[in-house]
Amino acid sequence: MPLASLAMDFTPLRGSRDFRLLFAGFAGALIGTLMTGVAVAVQVYDLSGSPLHIGLTGLARALPLVVGVLAGGVLADRMDRRRLLLATRPPLILAAGALAVNALLPEPQLWVIYVATGLTGLLAGLGGPAMLAAVPDLVGTGRLAAAGALTAAATQLAALLGPALGGVLIAGPGLAFCYAIDAVGLLAFSVALLFVRPLPPARTGTGTGTDTGRDLRQAFGAVAAGLRFVRGHRLIVGLLLIDAAAMVFTMPQALYPVLADEQFGGGAGIVGLLYAAPAFGALVGAATSGWTRRAGGHALVAAVLLWGLSLTGFGAASFLPLALLLLALAGLGDLISETLRSALLQHGTPRSLRGRVSSLWMVQATVSPALGNASMGLLAEFTGARAAVITGGLVCVAATLVVAAAFPALRRASLTGPAAEEAPRP
Repeated sequence: MPLASLAMDFTPLRGSRDFRLLFAGFAGALIGTLMTGVAVAVQVYDLSGSPLHIGLTGLARALPLVVGVLAGGVLADRMDRRRLLLATRPPLILAAGALAVNALLPEPQLWVIYVATGLTGLLAGLGGPAMLAAVPDLVGTGRLAAAGALTAAATQLAALLGPALGGVLIAGPGLAFCYAIDAVGLLAFSVALLFVRPLPPARTGTGTGTDTGRDLRQAFGAVAAGLRFVRGHRLIVGLLLIDAAAMVFTMPQALYPVLADEQFGGGAGIVGLLYAAPAFGALVGAATSGWTRRAGGHALVAAVLLWGLSLTGFGAASFLPLALLLLALAGLGDLISETLRSALLQHGTPRSLRGRVSSLWMVQATVSPALGNASMGLLAEFTGARAAVITGGLVCVAATLVVAAAFPALRRASLTGPAAEEAPRP
């Protein structure tokens, strides 16, 4: 395979001004969001002295996020997606501003953080499906893998930069400055969206596609249509299940502090290396992701197996450099898996349903990692952290093989064929 074919494909950025604007706004705003996540955790712990409250703020964001994603999926298929994204930005800016003002008060209020966190979760959910559903319209179905790799790379880079910058800002100018930077990033994203062309929904045989829903029955009917499509589409079901296999059984992040202490004899520095290693591997995977535009289901299954096997080896490793290498390989497998899952999902979904199907995908992407960390923590209570990681990795491998065997459509899936709406009707 020529080395040039491995390089990250930047064609979506070169070929679409609108995608460049959306991508730049997303990446900048994400760094601010991750900075705010660190600031919220630090401030909540300072105010309450309770790790429980840190977990509860995460729950306060996750539950409204799920509600917002389900509603946002319906809206993304029934109104202009650019308009929906624009509508959700100003309230997010206000929420970040409220956190900044609260941090400047002589006695900051914990309830303000809970309310602002819940509001940001709801609004992020409302706009998230529109963001995902807009990508095929901006880059074309032939560049979905490349666009997915670029987005995943930006996400991983933000995961490295955001928390680090947040820590520096909190220690220096303070919490309020950190929240203010988040508000500025969201404002810049809003300005970028003003220059993106309109993204109206697909017209279907049942209406104009511009009705935002006149009553609750219409909204439930729209969600049900998305569920019926997913239930009857073997490829989409397989993609959702293989994602669950990767996330629910093998999310060891909650165990890194324990493993750093018990397995590698280190402290906070070792914990930081464990968190950074998968992100480094993911960036390497993104930089060499050019080949994914011609890949399909077999490569996806291999990537998930790499994730599970690497984490199994990580659980068994006692030599820190080897453990970091295995975590980096896991991150690389996760990046390739995420890129192909997203691309195959959008490629296999008709344009008129992409908002709703993307919302179901985002619900799983929110819930599965939370369940994975919880299951790892619970299992570690009975078996120990090391055994829990090994067991989870082996279960992931077994579940992936079962899903691959049960869903031939997943194995045969390809990005080189016609997209769903372009395929001939049976």
